[in-house]
Amino acid sequence: MKDFIGIIGGSGVYDVSQVIKEHIVTTPWGDPSDPITEAEVDGTRFFFLPRHGKTHRLKPSEINYRANIFALKSLGVRFLISVSACGSLREEFPPTHFVLPHQFMDWTKGLRARSFFGDGVVGHVPTDSTINLELTGLISELCEKLDIPHHNGGNYLCIEGPQFSSKAESLYYKTIGADIIGMTNLPEGYLAKEAGMAYATIGMVTDYDCWKAHMYSLEEVLKFMKANNLKAQKLILEVIKKLGKNPVEYTCENKYSVLTPRENWTDKQKKYLEVLLR
Repeated sequence: MKDFIGIIGGSGVYDVSQVIKEHIVTTPWGDPSDPITEAEVDGTRFFFLPRHGKTHRLKPSEINYRANIFALKSLGVRFLISVSACGSLREEFPPTHFVLPHQFMDWTKGLRARSFFGDGVVGHVPTDSTINLELTGLISELCEKLDIPHHNGGNYLCIEGPQFSSKAESLYYKTIGADIIGMTNLPEGYLAKEAGMAYATIGMVTDYDCWKAHMYSLEEVLKFMKANNLKAQKLILEVIKKLGKNPVEYTCENKYSVLTPRENWTDKQKKYLEVLLR
């Protein structure tokens, strides 16, 4: 099967693409956030999934992350790019800048199913390499080409939400090394790692969380979001075209992550593990 590109989040990308069809995918973990749109740009096909649903009906804890990742993998997605709004915990990462983090910090509360493994199948993957640095580097190069202010590196801290941080929490997160803060990239990124995907995140800064004395108004934040979305749309289209012609090198290592011998897998487990491990 050909390795395809997947985009999760970033509504509007397919508005300027040639839509081919919508895929209704059912997974062993239920349905993804919405049907997955297959589209094409300059001869390169890609798949798009709105993380919160097309009408933004799902709060972060309600997103079926396992179904989203499995559905994309079952369609052949190998390169997965996440696009999401985030708050900044650093003065030098102002609103309208993009941040391409290299590491994650998990501050969720255990409400989200975070692994494909369990129920008789044991597997472990390293999460320090969740972000694919080659893919992130390609995105950084294209940000420079498009004159998008960005930062290649940093730590993304994921909170449970849907409430934003208190000021005490925001100040604390700064002390432990977090650079940007969001609610959606985990367990999404870790599941992508389990599924053998090359994963990268584009964090679009909308505000300084609440640690900074100056608080932006809702009107200002919405203005930043609109500007970010326009830039992200241009960037994603360039990434798709570039990846379609020159895929980054990626070695899938997740087939070595399962410790339970294959002969002990049930028929049901074989079906979904063969998708995840291919």
